Amino acid sequence: MTIEAIQEELIDEFSMFEDWMQRYEYMIDLGKSLPLIDENLKTEDKLIKGCQSKVWLNSEMKDGQIIFTADSDAIITKGIIAVLVRVFSNQKPQDILDANTDFIDEIGLKEHLSPTRANGLVSMIKQMKMYALAYQTQLKN
Repeated sequence: MTIEAIQEELIDEFSMFEDWMQRYEYMIDLGKSLPLIDENLKTEDKLIKGCQSKVWLNSEMKDGQIIFTADSDAIITKGIIAVLVRVFSNQKPQDILDANTDFIDEIGLKEHLSPTRANGLVSMIKQMKMYALAYQTQLKN
């Protein structure tokens, strides 16, 4: 599935809920469904800087696609990273670099987050794109 198709799917899913409490609950459920990250990967170098809570993000390249795994010590934040993992995992580095993240505004996520969580969201996206850039550079060399 393309990044755009996954984003459209998320927009449709979030539009089914009438209020933000339901959307938060759904995001928490997404966080709970996130595959467990290996405890050995919860290291300082995997922590995303700029997040109030702890968010670990790991990536690996498999068959030309980046596989992301992540975890957080906060339930809402875990839901946010789960959404991003769903969008960007199993995608080619260049597709991740080229992807826009307008879907975040379309589902109303950014406007319903506290300023610190919104900053964390930006940091998560930035880190995922940094991994994509590193893999893309490796592919070219």
